[in-house]
This record gives sequence, structure tokens and C-alpha cells, in this order.
Amino acid sequence: MASYGSFEELDCWKKCRKVRIWVEELINNKISKHDFDMIQNIRRAARSSTRNIAEGFGRHHHKENIQFCRISRGSLFEIKEDLNICCDEGNLKKEDIQD
Repeated sequence: MASYGSFEELDCWKKCRKVRIWVEELINNKISKHDFDMIQNIRRAARSSTRNIAEGFGRHHHKENIQFCRISRGSLFEIKEDLNICCDEGNLKKEDIQD
């Protein structure tokens, strides 16, 4: 089993960070600024994905770490659903989220 000195070395954290950065670019360039509540919810979920991995890593107990990783995964699904809602409501195009 690999040993990591920091959560920043974890592949899952790196991928969530990429998602968080992509989401921020999407919010700034594609989503209507009029839907402030949705933008804030998407932003919170994106930030939560990396924060929970970091917090779980800091717990130093594998069961707690697993739980925080599950919460992080849930945040990613929340982002996906929020983006689907944006598409359904005409605030975003499906092709904008096909990455």
C-alpha cells in the first residue's frame, strides 16, 4: 500500500481539483449570472469535493477517511445534477458539459 505525505499527492484530490477549476471556468463563462443561488450551490459542491478529501486525509483513520471520500463523491454527483438542471432550464447547453 502506498504511503502519502499529503492529500495533494492523492490522485482523487488532483482529479477533484481539476473538476473544481473546470466548474469555476464554466460558471464564469457560460452560466447566467442571474441564477445566483445555483451558481453558489455548484461552487460550494465543487469546493466541498476537494475539502472533504483533505479533511479525511487529516483524520489519520482509514474509516473516517473513507467516509469523507464518500462525501466528496456525493458532492461530485451534486455538481452533475446541478449542471443537468442548468441545461433543463436553458441556462447552459449540453455541449458545454460534455467533457
